[in-house]
This record gives sequence, C-alpha cells and structure tokens, in this order.
Amino acid sequence: MLKEEAIIVKDVYFSYNGFEVLKGVSLTVRTGEVLALMGENGAGKTTLIKHFNGLLKPQKGRVLVFGKDTREASVAQLARRVGLVFQNPDHQLFAESVEEEILFTLRNMGYPESRVKERCEYVLRLFDLDKYRQRSPYTLSIGERKRLAIAAVVSHDPDVLVLDEPTAGQDYFNKSKLARIINAMKMKGKGIVIVTHDVEFAVQIADRVALMANGRVIKVGSARDVLTDEKGLRAARLLPPQIAWTASLLIQKGFTMSRIPMLPGELYFELARMLDSRGEGGNL
Repeated sequence: MLKEEAIIVKDVYFSYNGFEVLKGVSLTVRTGEVLALMGENGAGKTTLIKHFNGLLKPQKGRVLVFGKDTREASVAQLARRVGLVFQNPDHQLFAESVEEEILFTLRNMGYPESRVKERCEYVLRLFDLDKYRQRSPYTLSIGERKRLAIAAVVSHDPDVLVLDEPTAGQDYFNKSKLARIINAMKMKGKGIVIVTHDVEFAVQIADRVALMANGRVIKVGSARDVLTDEKGLRAARLLPPQIAWTASLLIQKGFTMSRIPMLPGELYFELARMLDSRGEGGNL
C-alpha cells in the first residue's frame, strides 16, 4: 500500500506562558501505518498532537496537514481529516445519551441522514456500547467513556486518527479489540497516531515509534529499533518491553541471538535455535 505523508511537522516551537514546551520538533505522520509517540509526562506529546488538527498553532515552524498549513485552516476544516481523542474523555463528551454522542458527531460532520442511523449502529456494536445506548455517558465507567470518545471520532471515518493514551482504563479484552480496530483502519489506508506509555501495546501495533524528551523528538524509527534501544528508552524514562528486556538479560549472560525478540513467539524460536545449536534440542 502506498503511504502518503499526511502530517508534516517542521521545526515547531511552542510555549505556554513563556515556558517552552516544544523545541524544534520535526516529525512525519503517514497514512497506512501506526506511529506511537512515547516519552515521560511533560515531554510535550499532548502539546504536539494538538498541533495536528489546529487546536494549537506553531509559534515557530510549520505543520502541514495533507499539504495545508494549519495556520491557514480552521479547526473545523482540519477535524474532518484528523480525528483527535483526548486522554480525558470527559473533555469531549457532552450529549445526553451514548447514542446521541455518536449521532451528533455524524450529523456535525455532514453525513446524510439516510446513513446516520446505520453508521451509528455499526460503531456502537464495534465498540461494544450498544447495550448502553440510552444511558448518559457520565454513568459509564472511565474505560467505557474512553471507548465512547474513541467511537465518536472513529464514526466519521477521518483520514488520520490520533489517540491520547487509548489503553488507559481498558482491560485485556478491550485492549485487544482496540488493537484489531486500529489494525483494520491501517489496512484501509488510515494513519494512526497513539500517545502511550504502554510499551507492550506499542509492540503489538506500532510500525514506527517516536521518543520524546524535554520537548524534543530524540529518536524515530521502526518499533523494533526504538523499543530495543535501552539508551533511548532511558532518556525517555521508559522501560523496555518485557520480552526485549528478558532477551537483553540472556545476552548479558553470554547467549547469542540473531536479533532481539519483541514478541513471545520470537523469543521461543530464539531459545529453540540456541538449544539446537548447543545440541540440547528437544521439546522446548
């Protein structure tokens, strides 16, 4: 699938009340892939993604969304192409019922009335929210409200989906379902950005990872390269994924691996290969 440069961030600076939060950030978001934006609290991640749909405008530098300078476009125009879900769902939920939350988004984005109900039903089922359709969003758990906020943005099918801490408050079942939805959107050619501290979730779904620290992007690359870079992870105040960390400990003990595994199956095959090379094969 041909990837398109959906969002281009060029040497962006931004300050709040004189405090510099972004310090010359450059980054590219592409369609057809998942980019994980990771780093410690206060690194500038949320400030950066608010530039993706024009909620914030760069004080220096430029942000281009499908070739359009965000300083020359309204938030309403940009939001049709870039859907942003805040970390706190209460910052974007307002309707009297779960169903109305989805319906309002679809109508506001110009969906024809003939499609609104059908699309609403589809999204409610997709996010396992149909049983709550008549309930107030504020009677839901934090995890359910998070799913509703994501569902509302997904409903209008933006070209780029930006999720701030999407796994917060989600159990294993709903994390797995979210991963499947994200992968399905990627296969449709959408660009997905996730801001997350959840390295295990990032390992599962991210094609690329960008590490941030002190208002700067300090490393960008494939998920495997970035999430096995112990020096970079330390600078971003992150722990490596458990499998990669286990492999690192084995390497320190003298084991040789063809590459650092990231997933349980990869570690299994590396261990099996090592045992075979030592003549210790068997039913591992």
